[in-house]
Amino acid sequence: MQIGTAAPSKKELAAAKHHFIHHKSIEDQYNVGAFEKDALKLLSTLFKTHDVAVMVGGSGLYIDAVTMGLDNFPDIDKNIREALNNDLEVKGLEHLQNQLKNLDHVAFKSIAIDNPHRVIRALEVTLGSGKPYSSFLNKEKNKRPFKTISIGLSADRKDIYERINKRVDIMMQEGLLEEVKKLLPYKNFNALNTVGYKELFNYLDGEWELDFAISEIKKNTRRFAKRQLTWFKKNEEILWFDYLTDVETIIDKIATEIYKEKK
Repeated sequence: MQIGTAAPSKKELAAAKHHFIHHKSIEDQYNVGAFEKDALKLLSTLFKTHDVAVMVGGSGLYIDAVTMGLDNFPDIDKNIREALNNDLEVKGLEHLQNQLKNLDHVAFKSIAIDNPHRVIRALEVTLGSGKPYSSFLNKEKNKRPFKTISIGLSADRKDIYERINKRVDIMMQEGLLEEVKKLLPYKNFNALNTVGYKELFNYLDGEWELDFAISEIKKNTRRFAKRQLTWFKKNEEILWFDYLTDVETIIDKIATEIYKEKK
């Protein structure tokens, strides 16, 4: 999944030590809770020899899991998730969305409702615990033994969308379709129910024309970017810079913030 995930190139990987790049198989069960534990374990090791670690990411949930901690949920019978996954396959996402809307309207309004993983997670907690998923959110979390300085890059939405469209075209030129063809036997795996893969699976299954599948990748990526912006804009601690800002200016600001933390 090199092209579709826009993983760092060999040159980029050689420039600095990276972690959590291609460290899991698509056959592995992995989620944000497991990532939180793995990242914190790694950080505890890194901070023995480094004062600063850099985390780069797109998923606000995964970033918050590391920097602030996850909400605590009760253990849920795995049969509930299996039943919900079956409903997703048979009845579709809209059915699950309506079910969540009836059971937990607050969660329905607050989560990424077009993301089946998020909808199923909210439903399995609600059904398994007998309490709304939203009732477990925003409780007091464990404090982190490190300070976080958050940097965000901003751009006009028009520029973001144009760059997304161009990026998808470049990915297709680099061989995304061939990459997806090799993954076709695994198309039902959760790891592949993601933008860039699921649309091309529909093309390979004969459901869509290729041009339409590509346009859907662009549209769904734009929607994902919009959700990202909404998520990050809620964090008042983020220091925002225009994406064209000179790198040294941003580094100087980070250095200033680190110095303030050390005083």
